[in-house]
Amino acid sequence: MKNIESLNNSFDKDKRQVRTQVTENEYNLVIRFCCLLSVQTLTIVTIVITALIFALIPKASADEKFISFTDIAADGGAGIDYRRVTSKRNAIIEGYQAAGQFKIDQLVFSPLKSHGAPGVVLFDYDRDDDLDIYVTNGPGKSNSLYQNQYTDSGDLVFVDQAQQAGVAAIGSDSTGSCFGDIDNDGDQDLLVLAFNAPHSLFENQGDGSFTDISAASHISYKQGAMSCAMGDVNGDGLLDIAIANVSNLENVLAFFVDPFIYNIPNQLFLNVSGNKFKDISEISGIRNLDGIPKGAATMSWAVSIVDIDHDGDQDIVFADDQAGMPNTAQGGIDRGYVQVLENDGTAQFSARAASTTGEWMGLAINDLNCDGQLDIFASNFGDYGLTLMNPAYQLGDSTSRWLLGQASGLFIDPGVGDLIATPFGWGAASFDYDNDGDPDILSHGGMDVITAVDQSNSGVLLRNNQCTASFTRDTRALENSTNHANRTVQGVAVGDLNNDGFVDTVTVSSTNIPDSAPAIPYPVAYGSIFDEDANYLSQFEPINDTYMGWKGEILEEGTLSVEINSADNHNHWVAVEVQGSKGILESAKVNRDGIGAVVSFKPHHGKSAMQPILGGSSYASQDSLLANFGLGRARKGTIDILWPGGVRNRLYNVRHEERIKFPEIPCSFDEDWDSPRAYHRCVRHAIFELISKDIISVHFGFRLYISAIRAFYM
Repeated sequence: MKNIESLNNSFDKDKRQVRTQVTENEYNLVIRFCCLLSVQTLTIVTIVITALIFALIPKASADEKFISFTDIAADGGAGIDYRRVTSKRNAIIEGYQAAGQFKIDQLVFSPLKSHGAPGVVLFDYDRDDDLDIYVTNGPGKSNSLYQNQYTDSGDLVFVDQAQQAGVAAIGSDSTGSCFGDIDNDGDQDLLVLAFNAPHSLFENQGDGSFTDISAASHISYKQGAMSCAMGDVNGDGLLDIAIANVSNLENVLAFFVDPFIYNIPNQLFLNVSGNKFKDISEISGIRNLDGIPKGAATMSWAVSIVDIDHDGDQDIVFADDQAGMPNTAQGGIDRGYVQVLENDGTAQFSARAASTTGEWMGLAINDLNCDGQLDIFASNFGDYGLTLMNPAYQLGDSTSRWLLGQASGLFIDPGVGDLIATPFGWGAASFDYDNDGDPDILSHGGMDVITAVDQSNSGVLLRNNQCTASFTRDTRALENSTNHANRTVQGVAVGDLNNDGFVDTVTVSSTNIPDSAPAIPYPVAYGSIFDEDANYLSQFEPINDTYMGWKGEILEEGTLSVEINSADNHNHWVAVEVQGSKGILESAKVNRDGIGAVVSFKPHHGKSAMQPILGGSSYASQDSLLANFGLGRARKGTIDILWPGGVRNRLYNVRHEERIKFPEIPCSFDEDWDSPRAYHRCVRHAIFELISKDIISVHFGFRLYISAIRAFYM
């Protein structure tokens, strides 16, 4: 180990230089910090002794108590009264119902998602330290901004403040949404997409209200916008925006008639400051896709901006749909891949397909096998619904699955193991719901395909088998909650709503199936645990070779489900909020929300878990930006952060049940510094500035300093 003592001796010399640059009060603050540094060696010895003690403590056996979820929004509870109204294009379906029939040859001219495509985001818009819920709705109905009352009252109840806050978007048929601090002023702004109409960009005013800056932002719209994501793709510390577009859902020509001409190309907007954006879609390379004819557009349901290869810049992942078009193996053309677009650091992208073709719809990104590489879970049409349309369907062609990232930058598909088959999926999330130290998977979904409604997904919660990326379905966790099989769930978002260290889930459906409606089993069984739930509702059936006849089932308005984690298996946890320091520290480069950072946590005696901070996730939705890590029975661990731009920071000896707000320190412990002293001074100066500006306390600054020096010498 390098000589820490010699490095500490340089502090007294540097102190004289610092004093000439600060006021008397600031100098006193430096003196306080110096006093803390004088006990640095003793502190490090204490850390080492403590670590040895913990190493000798035998690890307790796992508690067998199972986590369960309870829907507090059922029947209008907790102040949640959300009901999704239908989109205007549903008038065509209503016409069919009124007539009792329609011609079979009209099917391709009929609308898809006629009940809408709602999304949900979890963010703390009012900065009161609890998560609020924003959920989109249809034309003529206000979107909802459910303000969480937990911090103020201690009760987990919500009040809809959308109209008071200025984010109702009543005239819009809203689809997906995402958020982030686009102007680095310390509060989170909101982008709300619309189907076939201008999108809404709302600037947070910091007082619980928003201002509509859509027109001035220059964010143009295209038909069929579904999902959005924010991330800094050119490394200037400002959040840029990617939008995933599908097609004109007024008909299904793009799904069944031609693989490309009806598709809408995706978009990428560069933040040029002042809340204004520049469209760089054509010049960035995002439209040059792997396995796709040059310049052709695909159908993208979901998008994430993430440093997928850990090189310090932000890459883009799109989930594309093969839909009803045969792939090359079936004599057609490939178009439905999970596309990974690698950034060269200058917002120029090159694509590679991470998957085989499928009806890819939702994305969840995490390190599923705890090997230090980010992996992708992508939801798919499932193995049941397509058997009605294609009797020759082969098991596995449309299975939701996980793709494991390799150090080479490629992805491998290990299959789904004992699950054998999977149901339909839209929204997805990966999080450690039981806090046992490895990331699990949640997938929801339902689909109205005009003639039938898929209800094969009753809520899929997959428990990771000790960081192996092999999964077992947890059937107990949701068994006493809402029956999701009767909900055509679209958006999914996760976050800790009641600050108990265990992650909760929020889902929104476009429509619900009445409990009285008969569920028809799909005509296939694979020996999968999902076989028993594989049902559908028949809406129209053939009368003869010309007409389809209506079965008479009226679907209900969609609902919002807020499922709270029981948090009672006694596993420990750590929560990490990252904060970029651009605008706070002179040399800092990271946006204020820290979006794009990759946070890792390694508990004592455990494997390292990882969570990317994403400005858009799942499908049409966004998870909380807070990184929650389970410790199992461990009591301490180490946080590592890879910031956008490539800087790495570390914090040792993080205690269980500790909430850490980790600021960007623009001094990477793994950089090739000219001298140890240069690194030492960089860290000390950054921490001093953070303390003097009341970003962190002196005590926490000392912890950061000790860890930074230790990381450099280890």
